[in-house]
Amino acid sequence: MSIEIIMMIAFILACVLMMWKLYSFMPTKPLEDDDQNEKSIEQLELLMLKAIKSGIKEKKDIFNFIISDKNFDKKHFWRFNENRLNQLLNTYMLKNKISKIEDI
Repeated sequence: MSIEIIMMIAFILACVLMMWKLYSFMPTKPLEDDDQNEKSIEQLELLMLKAIKSGIKEKKDIFNFIISDKNFDKKHFWRFNENRLNQLLNTYMLKNKISKIEDI
């Protein structure tokens, strides 16, 4: 065999090994505390709407209401913060074509 063929085989084997190693680092199953899936977003939206329907209009007060609610799972939503609430509010308002919290 010529050196070119040996080098080509080594290159192909190295590429296959690299792809296998990259695949092993990719997540293949959802995390237990994933708060970005549909079910989790729905739970947070329900808590957010509950806060707004109770008369709270300030974002800081909505956040405090949500984290103090008995249905709020602190272990599951451990990453939930005011920035995440802003994203949730903006997504909800865009989806429902609303411009202000007062319109909810």
